Amino acid sequence: MTPHALITGGQQGIGLGIASVLADAGWQVTLAAEAAPESGAVVDALAQLGPNARYIRHDLSDLNGIGALLDQAGPITTYVSNAGVPARVRGDMLDLLPENYDFTMDINLRGAFFLAQAVARNLLVQPVDPYRSMLFVTSASAEMVSVERAEYCLSKAGAAMMAKLFAVRLAQAGIGVFELRPGIIASPMTAGVQDSYTPRIEAGLVPARRWGMPGDIGQAVLPLARGDMQFATGAVIPLDGGLSIPRL
Repeated sequence: MTPHALITGGQQGIGLGIASVLADAGWQVTLAAEAAPESGAVVDALAQLGPNARYIRHDLSDLNGIGALLDQAGPITTYVSNAGVPARVRGDMLDLLPENYDFTMDINLRGAFFLAQAVARNLLVQPVDPYRSMLFVTSASAEMVSVERAEYCLSKAGAAMMAKLFAVRLAQAGIGVFELRPGIIASPMTAGVQDSYTPRIEAGLVPARRWGMPGDIGQAVLPLARGDMQFATGAVIPLDGGLSIPRL
């Protein structure tokens, strides 16, 4: 069986970086997001990824659509939980509105959990060869505080625990589960803050003194998805150029 990855939010940014590396390594890749199939991002992604890639439209907050998504995707060996939304409004957490909190949580945590739950059930009945894996793309914000986007930090902290829970539940079945924690990555999500972050990055906020790129995340995914680090299941992989290392 050719390894097959289902990647949420795979049509752009980090998700596309992951999809590109896996496709180049021989994976069949299925991208899932809420964007229209005829949108520029989707068309461009499929053209870049080649004939072993396809796209399924899916709204992560729609739990009723999970069954149809997985039926269309067919058997998979690798699941990458990557899709997510930023805070709707950056500002004082004391002014955070319940509807904005719920919007972020419905997608980043509630939707992500129940799709992962359904994927895990499917993986348990797949053959053990090729290697089966689940990878959760969270954020340095799972641990690092940004008071102007509290709901995003809370959702990523919850997603970090989600990865641990699935790792323990699936370890006996030989399904590897890993958490990837990107830092400041150049993507559509961060385009609006590029001008404000670039001088801070160059001044040392990120010890590597550069923006992270989607391909940086993809290169880390490949050995995890391939099974090179099976006994490290549950590991948290920081991908942030040293951003999250405590310093004096």
